[in-house]
This record gives sequence, C-alpha cells and structure tokens, in this order.
Amino acid sequence: MTRTPHSTYRLQVSPDFTLHDGARVLPYLRDLGVDWVYLSPLLASEPGSTHGYDVVAFDHVDPERGGEEGLAALSAEARRLGMGVLVDIVPNHVGVATPSEDPWWWDVLRLGRGSEHASAFDVDWAAGDGRIVIPVIGDDDEGSITIAASDTGEGEVRYHDQRFPMAPGTTTLEEQHYELVNWRAADEDLNYRRFFAVNTLAAVRVEDPEVFAETHVEVKRWFDEGLVDGLRVDHPDGLRDPKRYLDDLAALTGGAYVLVEKILEPGEELPQDWATAGTTGYDALAFIDRVLTDPAGEAPLTVLEDRLRGTTVDWHAMVHDNKRAVADGILHSEVLRITREVARVLETKGEKADDDAVADAIGELLACFPVYRSYLPEGRDHLDQAFAMAREERPELAETYDVLEPVLHDEWSQPARRFQQTSGMVMAKGVEDCSFYRWSRLTSLNEVGGDPSIFSVGVDTFHDAMAVRQRDWPHAMVTLSTHDTKRGEDVRARITVLAEEPGHWERALDELLRLVPVPDPAFGSLLWQAVLGAWTPDHLPDLPERLHGYAEKAMREAGDRTTWTEPDEAYEAAVHAAVDAVFTSDEVREVLVGLAARIDEPAQANSLAAKLLALTIPGVPDVYQGSELWETSLVDPDNRRPVDFEHRAEVLAGTAEDDAAAKLHVTCSALTLRRERPELFTGYTPVTAAGDGAGHVLAYDRGGAITVVTRLPVGLAAAGGWGGTVLDLPEGRWHDVLTRLDTDGRLDGLLAVHPVALLVRKD
Repeated sequence: MTRTPHSTYRLQVSPDFTLHDGARVLPYLRDLGVDWVYLSPLLASEPGSTHGYDVVAFDHVDPERGGEEGLAALSAEARRLGMGVLVDIVPNHVGVATPSEDPWWWDVLRLGRGSEHASAFDVDWAAGDGRIVIPVIGDDDEGSITIAASDTGEGEVRYHDQRFPMAPGTTTLEEQHYELVNWRAADEDLNYRRFFAVNTLAAVRVEDPEVFAETHVEVKRWFDEGLVDGLRVDHPDGLRDPKRYLDDLAALTGGAYVLVEKILEPGEELPQDWATAGTTGYDALAFIDRVLTDPAGEAPLTVLEDRLRGTTVDWHAMVHDNKRAVADGILHSEVLRITREVARVLETKGEKADDDAVADAIGELLACFPVYRSYLPEGRDHLDQAFAMAREERPELAETYDVLEPVLHDEWSQPARRFQQTSGMVMAKGVEDCSFYRWSRLTSLNEVGGDPSIFSVGVDTFHDAMAVRQRDWPHAMVTLSTHDTKRGEDVRARITVLAEEPGHWERALDELLRLVPVPDPAFGSLLWQAVLGAWTPDHLPDLPERLHGYAEKAMREAGDRTTWTEPDEAYEAAVHAAVDAVFTSDEVREVLVGLAARIDEPAQANSLAAKLLALTIPGVPDVYQGSELWETSLVDPDNRRPVDFEHRAEVLAGTAEDDAAAKLHVTCSALTLRRERPELFTGYTPVTAAGDGAGHVLAYDRGGAITVVTRLPVGLAAAGGWGGTVLDLPEGRWHDVLTRLDTDGRLDGLLAVHPVALLVRKD
C-alpha cells in the first residue's frame, strides 16, 4: 500500500548542510508537526555543487552530502520519529562541466560512438561530422588548448583548468571524438541536447530501458532497502515520454508516492493517466497569491506600468517575442536539430522543403505554443492552437506549415517527439527567465507557474478550483516557496499590498526614481519592489550583497539593456548605485521607512493568510526550509542560504523571541492538526459570511477543520474593520486551535488576535 504524506518539509542538502545535519534537525521538524522530510537531490554531483541538480554519477549518494552513511542515518532517525522520506531526483540530465567527474561522459568523449555509454546521451553525431561539439573556448583563445600526459599515462587535452580525454592511440586534436569550439557556437552548432540552454548539463535518454535501469540503480536500492518512501521528479517535460517514464518509475518503486515538477498554465490540466500524485504545487501557489490580491489595483498599476515604459505593454505579445528570440538565439541549435529530423522524414516520403523555411516555421510554432508542452496524442489541441496562431503571425509560411502539420501531429515521428521536448525549454527561457524580469506591474505575480497578466481571482473562483483539486488531485503538493521561486513567500506578501495602495506606491516610486535615477524606470519599479519585499529597517548585514546579486541577475535575465555575455557597464553601474542608495542615502531610507510603515501590518496579514491557506487547502503542504519564520529570499541562489534551525527550535520551545513567532505558531498548529487529525481534511466546502466585511474573509471547511483568513486587509481597515460580520458556521461548538478560544462566528472577536483562524469542533 502506497504511503502518502500529510505534509513535507524541504531541506536543501549540500556540502555545507549534509544528510547528517539533516538527521539532527528531524526532531525539531517532528515537533513542528511535519510528517515527511523532503530532500534536494542526493546523487553524486559536480564538485562543490550547492544544489545537486548537476548529477555526475547515478550509482551512489554524493559523499560531499553525507554519502550512503548519511542517508542511512537520516532514514533511521526518520523511522524512529515516525516520519517519511521524500527525495528529489533528476532523470533528465547529468553534469558535464568537469568531464573527469562523470565516468559516462568521459568514456563517450574518449571512445565516441564506440563507448558503451554512447546511447545514454542524446547526440546528433552526423551534425558534428561524427564528433561532439563542446563550446568552451573563449574569444581568440584557441592557443590555450594543449595536449599533456595524464596521471594514467594516457594523453589529455587541456584548456586552462578543464581536462578532456584523448582517444586511445591518438596524438592530435583532429583525431578526437569531440571538438572544442568557441562558446558562442552553442546557439547554432551544438549537437547534444541539454537542460534548457545550459551547456554543462547534458541530457540523458531514459526512454531507453537500459539507460533507465542504469540511471536508477541507486534509487532502486533506496526502495529495496526501505530508506526512502517517495520521489519528486525534476523537469519531466524534458523527457521523451513522461508518461512512460512514470510508469517505469512506478514499477521500480512498487507504486510509491511520486510528484512531478510540472508547470501548468492557467486552465491546463495534468494528464490523468500519469502515475503521479500530482505536481509540486506552483499551480496552487498561483491561486493563493491571486485570491489575496486586490482586483481594484489592476487598472492604476497598469497605467503606472505603461507610463514607466512609455508605451502600452501587451504581456502575451511580449511572451511571444521573447520566446521567438530564444528559439532564434540560445536554443536555435535545438530548432536546427528538429529541422534536420523533419528533412529525414520528408525524404522517406519523397518530399522536400526549404530548410530555412522549416526552421523559421518551427521557431514560430515554438513561440506560439500556449503551454509548456504536449504529450501526444494528449494535448493535440495545444498544437492546433500553435499552428493557428503561427499562421496568423506569419502567413507567408503557410505552405511550410502545411508540410509540417502532419509531421508534428504524428506522435511517433522523431520531429514531433523532439518538438515536444523543446517547447518547454523555449517557454521556460522566454517567460520565467526573461519576461518575468521585463514586466513590473505587480511582481508578486511574476512567479513560476503563474501568468502575471491574470491579476487576481475571486473567492468563488478559488473555491471552485479547490473543489476540483480535492476531487482530482487530493495528494498533490502545495507550496509557497521553493528553491526556484523568484521571490520568497513573504516578499510576495509584502508586494501584494501595493495592489491595495497603488497611489502611495506610485508616489513613493516616483520619489525613489527622482532620488536615484535609473536608465529604465520600469526596471526600476521591479527593483524597488524587490527592495521593499526584502527590506526592513534593522535588516541583516548581508542584505546589501544579496540585493546587488539580485539586481545583477534580474537585469541580465531581462536581457533588454544588458546581458550575461555582453554586460553594459554604464547601465549596470546606475542600477547598482540605486541599490547602494538603500543603505547610504537618508532620503531614500526615509521613503522606504514611510512605505514600510504603511505596508508592514497588512503584509503580515497577507503572510499569515497565505501560509494558512497553503497548509490547509486540498493537497500535501510543503514548508520550504526556514519558511516557518519570515521568508524574504529573492531568486536563487539567495533562496538556498543556510537556515538557523537552532533559533527556530528555540522559538518553537518558547525560549527565544522572533517577530515572526506568530507565523511559526500558525505553521506548527496547522501541521500538527493535519498529522494528528487527518480525518478533518478529507473534503472541501466553502464557508460564507454575512455583514459589511464579508468580502474580506475567505473560509472553507475541509471536513471538520475550518480555515478562516483575512483578505485585502488595507480595505478592511479603511472600512472600519469587521463590524458585525459573522461566519455561517456549521452546527456545533467551534474553537480556534490558534488562540484556544471558542467562537460564535463573529469575526471581530475571532480574528482579534491573529488575522487568521483554524477552527475545530469543541468536542
């Protein structure tokens, strides 16, 4: 029988926080109310990797992360405490930044197609004239390539501190099974599939049964020996056939609890026939954030955005254009590979098409694709939508679309399968890693799995979505913060207040831009929202460094004024000067203090509301490491910083103080109730209210546990508070587990201590 968690707690395991360290914090997690511990990737990864997604070997736990002994120790402690263990796995790709660390990649570079591991990698050998193209050489630096003897006596190719093997019996570069080329060649000439556009992450072909078996030997051991209870599958959209992969995984694990890191666009549904409990929760996050966002803020914030940009901004047009730039730029090598596969299919039919036109049409289809990918035959309508939109955008390619349509609709054709693997890459790079940094209207909505053009959702829409979630995916994960979120949950909660305070925000922003001008005022808006979200008057000493890191990543990912590969020094200096002013200018500080004074209290109400919703809606709530206190991280790597668990344990025990103690109390109370009384969380029924404040409460009954949260707190305060607003509670005597006080449903009393409540029957 498959074991299912009541809740999880994500730990980022690294060389600085090993599995042994994780074992030591499990008693605290148990006291917090956590049911399962959820671990970041554990397999051997690149030396010094802080995240573990660059796996280099599939047959052992990373020694730097605690190794086999560390996993055994953590698992034993979890078993002692009655906790389960969920582990993140990475089936799509391996790390090849240090070839000598990845025995498979090293062997393929050394022996070429003769290597026993050649079939594990997705390489188009013909496109490289029988060689793997490796884009590592700096501009005008070919002279730094040398040949030297290795420790084993065989020759090695060296480029600065990088080492590559030589084929047996060879002495020259021309005789190798790979070619070192300029780094810029990756866009066009790369002939191995990667993770997105990361040249140092080479994709593996887990659709091959032998490759699947070899890449899952250690995962199989975990389940054979009872060390692990469930898995989180990273980036299933990169796989050739995600459904088949999940079926294979279910067979390997005996049908264990499995989640998929699948990003669903609004209205998109997860395939029902996948062997998974559901997604990792970005879809739930999007609903939680939006039901707490004031729809009245949309019009004034849109006017502000347009003014800052000097033009009306069309989100969908921006996404299309940025995706097209990705297809024509950093992922053009993938487009060209699909083009070559189309040519081969047409050749077997005795047909031909102009390669340039085919590449152009494929690029347009990728730009027009409405979701991350299809899983033919499922999702054929998304492909039809892409063709319809592409015909509108580029009607001159009509004949080429006619040729492509039957090929890309054939679920068994190579081009169709590769197109499906590629569309998600283009979406991720064009939207998450570009458009999200160019759209600054309300950046709390610029989050993975969300559509920033959807500003808010009403309470009824939220209830409908949660009822469907309870019916279809009751054990999918719910999250508020992850290692991939662009802004921590409490950064977003603070920014969300701006939808209720658009006038004050506009005046403060104008003053900040006057005091510290930046070349792009719209980017300035995005930057100052991040500052406001992460800033406090008594901020931690590392905040300047963190904000500078965020500013650099945000402006380079936006890519419209400066880029990673060609930085604009003057532009970047102006942006960094704005960050410096946060800490050096009394005038800037005065503006921030005034703004913070307006938003702090409603922001905390938003934070507690979002947290309690995440902990109690249908699904399995995950608490990202440390987020039981304020989570004011920005984009990675900021959100992977070390966590002070000792302090959290002391706050929980009541021996230390923290201004986020109420959040920890809400977290502990809800997690404990879910773990100890799971029968109270088996349904979903909206709970209504009557009175002037009814529009400011969101409440629902999960089957005996009733969640009550405040929404739009600024508007509530402006209207004079709850007044006589009363919840329509089911029969019985109800009592709030947060305050331990009874309630008759009157909200002025129920929410007098906290802006949220969690009710159970007194008996």
